[in-house]
Amino acid sequence: MSEYLNAMNTHSLTIMCIPALVALLGGILAWAWTPGRNTRSLIQHFAAGVVLAALAVELLPDIGTEHAPAIVIGGSFALGSVLMYGLKLWTIRLEHQASVSKAARGLGTGLLFATFIDVAMDGFIIGTGFAAGGETGTILALGLSVELLFLGLALASEAAVGWRIVAISGALGSTVLISSIVGNYLLAGASHTLIGGTLAFSAAALLYLVTEELLIEAHEVEEKPVSTLVLFGGFLVFWSIQLMRR
Repeated sequence: MSEYLNAMNTHSLTIMCIPALVALLGGILAWAWTPGRNTRSLIQHFAAGVVLAALAVELLPDIGTEHAPAIVIGGSFALGSVLMYGLKLWTIRLEHQASVSKAARGLGTGLLFATFIDVAMDGFIIGTGFAAGGETGTILALGLSVELLFLGLALASEAAVGWRIVAISGALGSTVLISSIVGNYLLAGASHTLIGGTLAFSAAALLYLVTEELLIEAHEVEEKPVSTLVLFGGFLVFWSIQLMRR
């Protein structure tokens, strides 16, 4: 592993550090500023637009270029869907237990653990992108950084206070960085079939992130018409960056 880190492209490692630093920045920002529910909703809409763009503009086309068998692509996406469904059921159960007991203030241990699993998967997706080559890893890292920024801001409204916000955000940032390196390490030099299947699995995870996390939470408050523009704005910003890179 140490030899791998020494040989790793400095540019790739630097990009992998961006989501980790953004997660920490979100915690520091939340420590100094607690966004209102409407503001959080707008941030979630923007983040959803960015992640959707990363999925549509970068990830799905790259899956096609790997030329993996259709059964591998479809099976991997189905596996990812089932896993995310299981994560959803587990999260609902943890939320129910927390609401019934009301024993813990702030983020319950179970919910916090689920959050770390989600972030670790995000990091693995980034590592897979770098293993696939091209700009995939960079694009996914920048896109998921927006989600991690929101996650840091969200901690302020989950009753984590003071230094705990920064500590948890720092731990989440470390998790996404480590899982990115591990994902890239495990898939470096892998076959097109394996990388294509992993990217298809990642697509299911990102689709879950948008539909079952960001947008559902964003709609917990009364939605304003401008939210729609913010969603499309997030997509357009990410897509414009891609178009300018051509």
